[in-house]
Amino acid sequence: MSKSISEITRIFKETCVRDLPDLIREYEADERSGVKQIIEKARKRIDDRIAERERLKSLFYFEEKYRSECPVICGIDEAGRGPLAGPVVAGAVILPADVLDTWEDPDGMFIEGLNDSKQVSKKRRAELFQEITEKAVAHGVGVVPPARIDEVNIRVAAMEAMKLAFEDLGVVPDMLLIDAMNLPDVSIRQVNIIKGDARSLSIAAASIVAKETRDRMMENYAELYPEYHFEKHMGYGTKLHMDMLKEHGMCPIHRRTFVHL
Repeated sequence: MSKSISEITRIFKETCVRDLPDLIREYEADERSGVKQIIEKARKRIDDRIAERERLKSLFYFEEKYRSECPVICGIDEAGRGPLAGPVVAGAVILPADVLDTWEDPDGMFIEGLNDSKQVSKKRRAELFQEITEKAVAHGVGVVPPARIDEVNIRVAAMEAMKLAFEDLGVVPDMLLIDAMNLPDVSIRQVNIIKGDARSLSIAAASIVAKETRDRMMENYAELYPEYHFEKHMGYGTKLHMDMLKEHGMCPIHRRTFVHL
């Protein structure tokens, strides 16, 4: 007795992309229109997975370019340059060399949807953060508070956060790929990549770690200072934030050199 459409739908849904071609061959002789639709969706899953691997491969260009001479490569990026409140946070990530090679293995290193943190939804960013921190060879975080930003300026504070993230790795990489910046007093080889979070997979991963870490910090600050609604704007100068500043003045996490009322 042939399986029902709902049963076949469940089987295909629970099958990983790697095993879909065999499953398609098993059911492609079934003439029911519902089965044909299921197979078409499965073929699209395969095509989408291949396209995603090609997209990620294009973002792994710099890592592959330098891999032979620098086997352990770390991407670094920061989040929180522009807000009126909260810290600047940097992330540092060393991805496994086989992050693309195991793309067909559901338990492999492949991280589907990895992209610049600005290009993914809040929900997906949290999922990617979890996957990156589980699969990375190493990851680190650096945080520089508002008082230090006011003391030295945001560019210097961002560099300090990046250096702290690098030092937090726990391992010493052979090369740093950094988004539009070079770190002083770091002897390791560095490559400065303009718009690196959109051009390097390692920097994109670091941007996810930095952004997600900072957002979680701002959500915690929202509980300490609920009148500012930090969970809604993460410290950026939105109308809501400006209205709350005019009503309540600054709190301890505001950047005093950034706020002009």
